[in-house]
Amino acid sequence: MTLGRTIISIFSGLVLATGCSVSEPEAKPSSAEPIPAAVAMVQSASDSETLNAAGTVRLRRETALGFTTDGKVASVRYEEGDRVERGAILAALDGSIVAADLSAARAERDRAEAEYDRVEKLFKDGWVTKSRLEQSEAAARAARARVESTEFASRTSYIRAPSSGIILSRNIDAGQIVSAGTAAMVLGEIDKGFVLRVPMTDADAARVSIGMPAKVLLSAVSDKPLDAVVSEKDGRADERTGTFEVNFLLPTNDRLRSGQLGMVEIYVPRDSRATFAIPANAIFGVRTGEGLVFVVDEKDRVKQRNVQIGKLTDKNLEILGGLSAGEVIVTRGVEKLRDGDLIKPIRPAR
Repeated sequence: MTLGRTIISIFSGLVLATGCSVSEPEAKPSSAEPIPAAVAMVQSASDSETLNAAGTVRLRRETALGFTTDGKVASVRYEEGDRVERGAILAALDGSIVAADLSAARAERDRAEAEYDRVEKLFKDGWVTKSRLEQSEAAARAARARVESTEFASRTSYIRAPSSGIILSRNIDAGQIVSAGTAAMVLGEIDKGFVLRVPMTDADAARVSIGMPAKVLLSAVSDKPLDAVVSEKDGRADERTGTFEVNFLLPTNDRLRSGQLGMVEIYVPRDSRATFAIPANAIFGVRTGEGLVFVVDEKDRVKQRNVQIGKLTDKNLEILGGLSAGEVIVTRGVEKLRDGDLIKPIRPAR
C-alpha cells in the first residue's frame, strides 16, 4: 500500500510538471500600453553659451584717503556709512605743531634772504668771495623751499572728500598718532556708479570682453534681472586665488549698496567642438567620454544609442558625436524605458 501511494504521488508530480511545461510557452504577453515619455528633436549647438557666476556689489571707485604728513588726529567728522559731499572736510590733524613749524620756517626764510642781500652787497664791493655769495644764495633757496613744504603740510593737515560719496571704512579716531600715507578712510565715489565684482577662472575670463552685455540678478534690489555691461577686467590673476576679477557696470538704482550679493549671466562664444546640445536628463549609462540615449523611430519605439559627450553646461550636455540633426530623443523618463519599448511621445509646447 505504501508502494502504491508512492507511485501515485510520483505520477501526480509528473502530470503537474508536464502541465507547467506545456502551459508556459502557450502564455502570451499582454499587449503593452505605450509609456509616456518627453521627447525633443536634436538641434545643432548654438555658437554661444551662458556663463553664470556669483559676485559682490561694490562702488566702481573706492578711494583710500590719508594724510600727507605725520601728526596727531584732532577730529574725525564722519562715521562709516555716512554720505558726504564733494569738498567736505572728513578729518583733521592737530594744527598747532604744523602752525609752529610754519612760523619757524618763515622766520628762517626771512633771515636767510636778509643775509643773502647783505652778502650780495659785500660781494659787489669786493669784500667777500663769489663762493661765499653762492653759499648764502643756496641757504636762502633752502629756506624758501622749507616754507613751501610746511605750507603744503598746513594745507593738507585735513582730508577733503575728492567727490561726493559714502564712507566705506574709517580707520582713525581723534587723538590717534598717524603716519603719512596711512589709509585713514575709504570713500566710495557715488558719481562713478556701482559694479558687480565677479572672480572668474582664467578660461572664463578669457572669453569675456569689455562692452559685453550681461544680466545681473540682485534679490535685494529687484526680482527682475538688471541690464549690465562688462566695464573692466583685471590684467593679471589674484596671487591668492588665481582668479581674474571682472567688473559689470550696473544701472543706477537707489537700492544698490556696497556688499550686496548677486548672480551674473553672460553669453560668451562657445569654446568647444560640440555638434549638438541636449538636455542633461536625456543621457544615461554615462562612462568616460560617452553615454547612452534613447532615439525614437517612426513607430514610436526607442532604441539605445551610444554617443560621445562633451562638457555639461548650466542647462545642456554637449554631444560630440553619435546623433544627427532632426532625430528625436527621449529627454525625460529614460529610467522607465528599455530598448525597444513603445512610447507615447510628449512633445514640448510651442
